Amino acid sequence: MCSSDLPHDLARAFEQASGVLGVFGQPWLFVHDTTSTNDLAARHGESGEPEGLVVVAGAQSAGRGRVGRMWASPPGAGLYVSVLLRPMRRDLGLLTLTAGVALAEGIQQAAGLDVELKWPNDLQVGSRKLGGILAEASSVAGDVRFVVLGFGINLGVAAYPPDVAARATSVEAETGQPGDRGAVLVACLAALDARYRAFERRQTTSMLAAWRHRARGQLGRRVQWLSNGQPQVGTAIDRKSTRLNSSH
Repeated sequence: MCSSDLPHDLARAFEQASGVLGVFGQPWLFVHDTTSTNDLAARHGESGEPEGLVVVAGAQSAGRGRVGRMWASPPGAGLYVSVLLRPMRRDLGLLTLTAGVALAEGIQQAAGLDVELKWPNDLQVGSRKLGGILAEASSVAGDVRFVVLGFGINLGVAAYPPDVAARATSVEAETGQPGDRGAVLVACLAALDARYRAFERRQTTSMLAAWRHRARGQLGRRVQWLSNGQPQVGTAIDRKSTRLNSSH
């Protein structure tokens, strides 16, 4: 997609950063409103779109997080993005951790915020949620064909539903300045490209160390996740392997 098809702020950021975006340099697809960027990216994945497609929406009417939870996506308040990946590796849990580290690094570079990670996919500043990640794989007979990695980042103060407002924050709320959508997006994509390439080469030591540092508030706590559709409960422990002691 040509950068002229993008809103001015995204086109300018894309042109200035195109040399560092790697696999995410093109194509980019922008829509003013959609149900879910993950659904839109998945449709392109089904039609054979190559790895690296970036889908950005101005708003989502049916954005979602883990286990079908709603992700509030009001217009003009955040980044709503999905990228299409066709990874050689099948460790999708580790891919989600990789994405979390990359997005935290991108936000810190662009907005100066020390972003922490909450198991398994939340981006936080202090105790409040700044963003989230949702990775969804398309598989046939157990073979992963592609992965859609979606993320939402709260940039501006918005009128969220009460249950969301009680635990949410934004770049603007934390810094006093509206988040620069283009700058945050390209910084996140550049960081994601670097971390994803290391993931594919099985060079994850640096990522795991960064994850442990940014998830330091979670170590020693009970965490929950799904494995093959089954709920799991465990304790996050600080070891070089970043393992979880788990139980059903």
